[in-house]
Amino acid sequence: MKKVASKWMAAGMALLLAVVAGCSQAQPAGTDGTSSNTGATTPASSDKKETVTLRFATWDTDQMLKIQQDIAKQFEQKNPGVKVQVEAYADGFDQKLVAAFGAKNPPDVMYMWDFPTYNASLEPLDEYVKKDPSVAIDDFYQGLLNYNRFDGKLFGLPAGFSTRVVFYNKKLFNEANVPLPTDDWTWEDFKSAAKQLTVREKKQYGFAVRSEPDTYDLQQFVWSNGSSFISPDGKTIEGYMNSKETAEALQIFSDLAKDKSALLVGGKNQQSGNDLFKASKLAMYDNGVWSLESYKKANVDFGTVVMPQFPGKPGKGVIATSSVSIAKDSKNKELAWEFLKFFVSSDAIKMRTSDLPVRISVVQEKKLDQDPLYAPFYKTLEQSTDTPAFLLNPHWNEINRNLSAAVNAIMMGQNAEELLNKAVKDSQKFLEK
Repeated sequence: MKKVASKWMAAGMALLLAVVAGCSQAQPAGTDGTSSNTGATTPASSDKKETVTLRFATWDTDQMLKIQQDIAKQFEQKNPGVKVQVEAYADGFDQKLVAAFGAKNPPDVMYMWDFPTYNASLEPLDEYVKKDPSVAIDDFYQGLLNYNRFDGKLFGLPAGFSTRVVFYNKKLFNEANVPLPTDDWTWEDFKSAAKQLTVREKKQYGFAVRSEPDTYDLQQFVWSNGSSFISPDGKTIEGYMNSKETAEALQIFSDLAKDKSALLVGGKNQQSGNDLFKASKLAMYDNGVWSLESYKKANVDFGTVVMPQFPGKPGKGVIATSSVSIAKDSKNKELAWEFLKFFVSSDAIKMRTSDLPVRISVVQEKKLDQDPLYAPFYKTLEQSTDTPAFLLNPHWNEINRNLSAAVNAIMMGQNAEELLNKAVKDSQKFLEK
């Protein structure tokens, strides 16, 4: 799964546009590192029968890539005469994809999440869905579909996702005689637990605060306190990004680090929150499903729970999603639709064991919504009804640079209100473009 929250807009639009401008003749690389073909039909044998090659680009590697290759093989078996060429772009995904779009030689189907950046190069799927009831669009969680729409059009279908929950170490809670967290816990409960679970002489901490957190992830805390980084129509940040509620939500993490009941992690010369949790040196850590298996392998006796709530306000969630889309310049759009549809089918989703299933029927069949470890992810999904800032304003990347700088300083103990006011002032020019 694409860890959207941790990689969000890392390269930024400037890099993408630079690659577009400089790579108009570039060719995407195949899995064997050689240049791939155009995706048009190619001779298959001496009897002149032709095999249609469909290109599928992914950012995944290792076991997750192997699963996708297995899905591709199953599609080939069900569709004789079709070869699916899986192209593993890994960390170079954006650069290679931009180069391919620029050269008018894109993969037919590709992983996708950044619809504001790529929507002009993608095939709208609304008519495909309308004409083909076999995709069973109502079987997807509505919150996931919302993340695949931009400017009123559907550009992708969900393949996998994660929300963020709190992982907690049961052994450390029991040793400190702190009650295990429940779905109705508040931030006061959380802060009290973090303080009681911190034992400095044992280098044990109640929580870990990322010193450079992704603003994308932070949105759920801001939403939960009744605010947001930008207005619902995407036109205003004054009174939103620098509201009292936004500052209050961010200040929680800064205060936890300041009173030493949380450790700053993830920055230069700082420890990894994941490693600390696996070593039972961290009682609580907010994370996505992608770390769950590694915690099991580390033999940590842990549970999961939804994020704490602000009194009298509903909890909110933010989704990290992996979707699949079709290139507007694909030469095999109908076949691409068939592959995309297979990729998000119940059978294929069951093969994707590293992701959380995106179909309601699969979740109910596997009873994941009743599993104590997995249920909090789905409860948070139901709470993920707000639209992320990057989907509301085309200049969000530029605005976000100022916000990120403010947030990083807040985590280091500086005043949230002053920094957010400066971020708003410095970002107003981008709203006027």
